[in-house]
Amino acid sequence: MLPVPDTAIVVVAAGSGTRLGADAPKALVGIDDRTILRLALDGVFAAAPMQVVVVAPPGLEGVAEAEMRAAAGDRADLGRVVTGGDTRQRSVAAGLAALWGDVSTVLVHDAARALTPPALIDAVAHAVRDGGAVAGVIPALPVVDTLKRVEAADVVGAVDRSALAAAQTPQGFRREPLEAAYAVALASGAEYTDDAALFAAAGHPVQHIAGSERAFKITVPADLERARHLLSASRVRTARPQPGVPLPRVGVGTDVHAFGGEGNLWLAGLEWPGEQPLSGHSDGDAVAHAIVDALLAAAGLGDIGEHFGAAHPEYAGAHAEVFLARTRELLGEAGFAIGNVSVQFQGNRPRFSARRAEAERALSSALGGAPVAVAATTTDGLGFPGRGEGVAVTAVALVVARSAE
Repeated sequence: MLPVPDTAIVVVAAGSGTRLGADAPKALVGIDDRTILRLALDGVFAAAPMQVVVVAPPGLEGVAEAEMRAAAGDRADLGRVVTGGDTRQRSVAAGLAALWGDVSTVLVHDAARALTPPALIDAVAHAVRDGGAVAGVIPALPVVDTLKRVEAADVVGAVDRSALAAAQTPQGFRREPLEAAYAVALASGAEYTDDAALFAAAGHPVQHIAGSERAFKITVPADLERARHLLSASRVRTARPQPGVPLPRVGVGTDVHAFGGEGNLWLAGLEWPGEQPLSGHSDGDAVAHAIVDALLAAAGLGDIGEHFGAAHPEYAGAHAEVFLARTRELLGEAGFAIGNVSVQFQGNRPRFSARRAEAERALSSALGGAPVAVAATTTDGLGFPGRGEGVAVTAVALVVARSAE
């Protein structure tokens, strides 16, 4: 018999998911062999034991029950499925009504944040229980995009992003003030963007803790692809030929840039004063960009355009250390460590040999100490590198799935 927990999590899975363009409610859309709901519940039941209330779309309670039991294993007695309402607030209220009497801490979680790490769920619960006078806690990430205030097609001003954070779930609260805040909101008909806003409107304080990149919300088809990439990378850890032996993976990346940019040349993480610069969205460092592509390919995480392309203006003008450090973070979040990287740069300029060791140290430092070897060659006058029009780079990277034990 499992002990009765004093913490519960309400998993909201009753949304239609119109923007996902699927034929089923969002939570029941499949990502490879599992639904979004099942993936979310896998994370929930991997966290510390707590009551789990799944709020299901009307008419699909049986499907949700099956998913809950499949994820719960021997914790099935902690789970319950209830029917959602016609709004998110009414769905959460239905979940709150199903809480056991011993529950004093409540987390509210969107099933659409299907890859939320169990450690983040536990961290929110601990922060609420240990928060003293703080009654509400949300996980959040800093805003990295440059934000603008617009009117129709016109940009009318900048927004200071230093005072902003991107809220995630689960959001945690003391039970009694949360239930009271919901009663007031439902009686008044007021609608709030999330539970923290509803809670704060009732006069209660809310603080934030560090969120997780994996706790992103699946809203549009591109989010499904991102989730698939991350799941594919994670599953490598269970595909080892021998227990406890990580399986290495290899990726190849290429990049070319033409001369013709502004300022000084940046290549292999170094500035080359007096050399003709390369053109590009950032600093044109083709060596760093090829390394990024090779690492992402090895881990099955897409390519440089997906993570750092023109749709990400915050990386305009960024140098190698920014790209490489962020790529290392992405691999770490997906469960990979960098083994080593080998790069070959083709071009007539700059003369590379005198600064080879310096470049290798700079690149290795940005990758957390992983060995990086850089070779340079000419093409005997052949092709655009031989004509001095630009440079071409090929990189090969080895990554290792960290042991799951």
